[in-house]
Amino acid sequence: MNPFGSFFNAHHSPAGAFASFTLGLPGAKGGLGLELGGPADENIFIGFQRQDGAGYDTLPFYAGSSDDSARYDVSAEAKDRKQLLRPFSPEEITRQFHLGTDSWQAGDLTFTLYTPHAAVPDPATAKRADLMAAVVPAIFAEIRVDNRKGKKSRKAFFGYSGKDPYTHMRRLDETVAGKFAGIAQGNGTCIASDSPGVLSSLGFLIDTCLEPDHPENHQFGLGGTGALVVEVPAGKKKSFRFAICFHRSGTATSGLDCRYLYTRYFPSLESVAAYALKNWEVQTGQALLSNRQVEKSKLNADRRLMLAHAVRSYYGSTELLEYQGQPFWVVNEGEYRMMNTFDLTVDHLFFELDRNPWAVRNQLDWFVKRYSYRDKVRLPGDEKEYDGGISFTHDMGTTNAMSRPGYSSYECFGLHGCFSHMTHEQLVNWICCAVSYVKATGDKKWLKLNLPVFKACLTSLINRDHPDPEKRDGVMDADSTRCRGGAEITTYDSLDASLGQSRRNLYLAVKSWAAYLGLEFILESVADKKNAARAVEQARLCADTIASYRTPDGTLPAILEKDNPSRIIPAIEGLVFPFQWNMKSSLSEKGPYGNLIRVLKEHHRAVLKKNLCLFADGGWKLSSTNNNSWLSKIYLCQYVAEAVLGFKPDPLADAAHRSWLMHPESVYFAWSDQMISGVAKGSKYYPRGVTSWLWLKKTSA
Repeated sequence: MNPFGSFFNAHHSPAGAFASFTLGLPGAKGGLGLELGGPADENIFIGFQRQDGAGYDTLPFYAGSSDDSARYDVSAEAKDRKQLLRPFSPEEITRQFHLGTDSWQAGDLTFTLYTPHAAVPDPATAKRADLMAAVVPAIFAEIRVDNRKGKKSRKAFFGYSGKDPYTHMRRLDETVAGKFAGIAQGNGTCIASDSPGVLSSLGFLIDTCLEPDHPENHQFGLGGTGALVVEVPAGKKKSFRFAICFHRSGTATSGLDCRYLYTRYFPSLESVAAYALKNWEVQTGQALLSNRQVEKSKLNADRRLMLAHAVRSYYGSTELLEYQGQPFWVVNEGEYRMMNTFDLTVDHLFFELDRNPWAVRNQLDWFVKRYSYRDKVRLPGDEKEYDGGISFTHDMGTTNAMSRPGYSSYECFGLHGCFSHMTHEQLVNWICCAVSYVKATGDKKWLKLNLPVFKACLTSLINRDHPDPEKRDGVMDADSTRCRGGAEITTYDSLDASLGQSRRNLYLAVKSWAAYLGLEFILESVADKKNAARAVEQARLCADTIASYRTPDGTLPAILEKDNPSRIIPAIEGLVFPFQWNMKSSLSEKGPYGNLIRVLKEHHRAVLKKNLCLFADGGWKLSSTNNNSWLSKIYLCQYVAEAVLGFKPDPLADAAHRSWLMHPESVYFAWSDQMISGVAKGSKYYPRGVTSWLWLKKTSA
């Protein structure tokens, strides 16, 4: 058996299609989902006839279904049907889960899903063939069946019951002139195969697909269940290949009329299936290459599983749109489906810069041209308004409804907790993402074009410190007037003030220090010494202020105020940026900010205790005063602790974090982020765990 247990849902998703074939949990708990915030909850049928011919052994990804014929023949008596399907027991199933493949083996049946996870090239410069291969909205499957010991032919099958109430199941054979076989629900999802001998069948039940009263009934138009069926001769071992395809034509969004970019090349579900089957070998080969990228690493088994799981969930939320001929990269926020949530974008950054750096530029450009705004600021208890400056919205919309310019779908006015504004944090996030993009790509043209934005960001960041230059200490003191008497929050919106409050927040202060360093680099590179000096002065003030709050036990308070009782792990989170920017002197204990680095290192060592920031199982507790701990941020802070501060990896913590994902209450929503005492309670079906990609990078300062 797989050491992690065979039964947990995982995404199997093409890039940029906002689609997922979710599979892995017994029952009707997965399926072919298009633009959903959770699994499709469809019956998935995968099986092989028993050697004696009396029924079929199956993988357990379905629930009992009623015979829909009763809706039509209301006077008919219920029929006693022989149970044709027998799911394998858990003990009979072995699962092999990797980044590019996911495979189940039981008895004489092996079922494998292949997900290529290839990088998406820049649509503005990519060759047509390369872009088609990267964005085809399909994943790939294979059934291998062994009938070498059988004395008669045996049937194998792969099918599903679609749940969309507005479309019906159909056979692709009727629209592709016999080029391949397929079953589909409307024009949105399908399973297709060009393997010889594959037959498509529809029926009220899977039973009637497999064993219809007459062969002609395979074409029964009212059937809500479809299957691709094949016979394997006695004494033979055979493989059959499939493409699992998705398609959404026409305008896909409101607010801005966008379509999926893949529709440039694939005008229909049938065209997706034809291309996917023709290129099956190349695409599955890419999936195997993805496996090797992780398996050749030195990561332990727990981290390999969590990384593969997280990358899959990231791609399940991706959406490559096209607006007026220009690409628009969107990452949806899992179950919440908010679009390009900026405090997720900054964490997806490290993965995207390795895979699709143009996507980072694309998101930054959209934030500037449509989702930026200018505000004023206020000090606590002071009604007077002071200069603020540029900042950026929390997100760009939700559930394919684009927000109006300058506003997110999330942020409200007059609040102190969830749904308040994140003005300061999103300003810092744009800076950190933009500096990272320039550092990674050397894109001088983009830097020149956006230099006014960098300068405006510096002024805005300083203004949020304090309106009086004499009282500035590098740390945020002023809230945006958009709060209307409320207070700004951070990405940790559902935690207590230890991480949720922006003003004087330790996590955000260290991240702001990193932003000042990044601005210094940008402004020095264009010989703007005056503004570079302003950035250096603010970085120095910020570092000195943070270090000055060191307490006798070596820890720092979560809010930089006297007597604050909370302690947090994400104090170190912001160090990831200067490390990625190769600013070694700024991170050295002997460098200009050496005192800050020493204090943060001491703080991290001091809080990793079970009475502070460790759970009883050894898992990391982000805040000493809250049991809501986020895996994406844990992964990020683990990387910082090991790569920047020199701490050794903790296998006990890794085992605990993996067990949280495998908890019976967590496994339905694939990879989830927010864990309350080790159980997924929020941010489910989530993309943010690709912070784990950092584990593949060099882990020494």
